[in-house]
Amino acid sequence: MPTYNKLVRDHIPAIIQQAGKLPKTTVLDQDRYIEELKLKLLEEANEISKAEEHNEVVEEAADLLEVLHALLDAKGISLEDIEYTRRQKKEERGGFEDRIFLIEVSN
Repeated sequence: MPTYNKLVRDHIPAIIQQAGKLPKTTVLDQDRYIEELKLKLLEEANEISKAEEHNEVVEEAADLLEVLHALLDAKGISLEDIEYTRRQKKEERGGFEDRIFLIEVSN
């Protein structure tokens, strides 16, 4: 019997049941939910870093974005707040379009 101990999408227990298996689940309190979302975010970021094919990257990016949306919702942060801050930082510090790789800084 495999043990997972991880946050899963809402429909996963029903999908497991449809496959003739019995999932054991619990509902997390808010603090644990946020901690598990953070772990899930790292898991998804790791998966997207390993993805090579176009479709893989799209799938993993969608998963990463879904977890990020859930985390922002749980923390009461709007996408508008994030986008405003992203634009502000890009204006002040730039983006990544120029592909600059910093090697070192001398005194």
